[in-house]
Amino acid sequence: MTEETAERISSRREKKNPPLREQVYLPSLVKKNPQVAILGGGMSGLVCALTLEERGIRSTVFDTGKHGLGGRMGTRDIVHRDGKRLVFDHAAQYFTVKDPMFQKLVDQWLSEGAVKEWDGVVGMLREGEFSPLPHSVKYVATHGMRLLADHMVSKARLITIQHPCWISSMEVDNGTWNLKENDLGQGQFDAVVIAHNGKCANRLLGPSGAPLVAKQMKRLELSSVWALLAAFDEPLPAPADGSKLDGAFVEGINSLSWMGNNSQKLYLNQHPHCWTFFSTAAYGKKHKVPQESIPTVKAERVRREVLRGVEMALGIPEGTLPAPFYTRVQLWGAALPTNTPGVPCIFDAHARVGICGDWLLGASLESAARSGMALAHHVNGYVEDSRASLEKFSIGLDMPLSALESHDIGEFPGATTPRQQQISGRALAVARAE
Repeated sequence: MTEETAERISSRREKKNPPLREQVYLPSLVKKNPQVAILGGGMSGLVCALTLEERGIRSTVFDTGKHGLGGRMGTRDIVHRDGKRLVFDHAAQYFTVKDPMFQKLVDQWLSEGAVKEWDGVVGMLREGEFSPLPHSVKYVATHGMRLLADHMVSKARLITIQHPCWISSMEVDNGTWNLKENDLGQGQFDAVVIAHNGKCANRLLGPSGAPLVAKQMKRLELSSVWALLAAFDEPLPAPADGSKLDGAFVEGINSLSWMGNNSQKLYLNQHPHCWTFFSTAAYGKKHKVPQESIPTVKAERVRREVLRGVEMALGIPEGTLPAPFYTRVQLWGAALPTNTPGVPCIFDAHARVGICGDWLLGASLESAARSGMALAHHVNGYVEDSRASLEKFSIGLDMPLSALESHDIGEFPGATTPRQQQISGRALAVARAE
């Protein structure tokens, strides 16, 4: 290897994994009307912004979404070439509530018509045998998950939305954070909230001057999951046991972990049957490719194997599944967290940089919302009492991360984890052998 080649490789590595810059120390006193930048317009970032607004604090939410906010609250609303309307929730499928504060927020959305209780039949499905989950109240966005994100900030007074906008650098300038998209300035802020994760967050945080926050973000591990959106002119066959189902967590099939009927969920009875299928995380890892440029051969293989997985899950013969007239394959390269520090938020009071997101508490929309609320309350406490010791307001910077046990598409009451599925699968194999 020549010296020139070695320098090029080193340069590429440095761009992907920039060295951590030494800690910055901003003044403890914050001006009377602080401005907070929130990078990421998913559930956690939006709830953080709304909670800050309740405390009279202005924020600007920067999101990379071309079609709108939402993050994992993603919806594709398509008019097919024959005029048929196709609607798919292609990330979060539904959510449940345990936390009273989150329930209060959900009740508000219910009263405004933004969400509704979903009475769909959801359960575990293995080789044609369906077992409904124990009852729990399930919520969905009335018109698709992404529209809930839009609704959340539709009446906001102290929140500015910037999208699509990809913040590429954050640097300290005269006691505040100067944010840029490439070389274009996007404003100066008294505090920065990172409400997204993955490689982009790592590249942003590395050279920023908040190394303790950056190290915690780099410890996060994320799964990869394939999504197949498929529209059918006729209903899918029932499982071999004759059960009715509207959504199912699938066991024992590598290419399939979830199947959900969007048309039933959104009451689109006059429209085609639109289903969302998700692979397992193991399948996603094995077949991972750059999600921005999926090779045609790979997309076709995933489509074929996921649809075959649907037949196996339903317990019907190969080739008997109706052919979809529309399909779209998508890879969630940074799908869900597989480890967590188990703290509601992370905040470096010296740098005035924090993190919120589902991975800090779990893998659900509720965890994301709780984390956003927690960080907003933390930032507000810092602003109101910034003369206090900064160590009082730093949180989660040295917490170790431990494995997070959840289903491949997140935490849902009653849904078994991959490890539990392996155990039950071995038990079933033994029973059949006997």
